[in-house]
Amino acid sequence: MEEKKPQLSKKENLLQAVKFTLFSLSAGLIQIITDTILNEVPQRLFHFKLSYWACYLPALVLSVLWNFTFNRKFTFKSANNVPIAMLKVAAYYAVFTPVSTVLGNMAAEHFNAAEHNVVNYVILIVTMLINFVTEFLFDRFVVFRNSINTNDLAKKEQEKQQNAEKESETTTAG
Repeated sequence: MEEKKPQLSKKENLLQAVKFTLFSLSAGLIQIITDTILNEVPQRLFHFKLSYWACYLPALVLSVLWNFTFNRKFTFKSANNVPIAMLKVAAYYAVFTPVSTVLGNMAAEHFNAAEHNVVNYVILIVTMLINFVTEFLFDRFVVFRNSINTNDLAKKEQEKQQNAEKESETTTAG
């Protein structure tokens, strides 16, 4: 028996996209700060520069954990099985991470990022933008496809809306 897919209004879809964007921006800050620390601190303190991927991977992992946690609860309001949802996200990153790491590292070497730190940040931002779009689509249509608005927060909001509608009907009828 196939689960019923949630039907969202245009307003709900827009709100979902806005929330995902805001949480992604906060995750992006975590990723940029982590990448910057790993990129700059060893260089300044120890005169040693980490490679692009050695800065990118830990920053990406922290960003993903943050983004998944908040988007699951507040954007998609999903009560689905967390380990299964996380495995689906891990499957996305099993493809995205090696591709983005290899291509980012190739770009860093090609554009001599060791000599020009700004190149690392340009590559990181382009990668983050691609990740933002593809992860939203993957989360929305694969990970949380059948579990949107199923957690306690969503149920409380639905109950509140139904009570407001009943009250409105009573006021209008009276």
